[in-house]
Amino acid sequence: MSTATLTSKGQITIPSLVRAALGVEAGDRIEFVQVAPGRIELVAATQPVTALKGLIRKPAAPVTVEAMNEAIASQGARAR
Repeated sequence: MSTATLTSKGQITIPSLVRAALGVEAGDRIEFVQVAPGRIELVAATQPVTALKGLIRKPAAPVTVEAMNEAIASQGARAR
């Protein structure tokens, strides 16, 4: 894979092969995720919110605000 050098200001230039593999370009956001001590992964954080569509199924029946409040209250009472 490619390597990069850290500048005195703490900056690096991500090599073009890595940028292409991540599908990122100027202005895109990148996250650094620690996966183990001493090991960090670079993750492109550029997906639009519409990419999340369909990730969670819709509930079979709509939930009312009152039902949500009751569930919160009952769980909160158990935590104490």
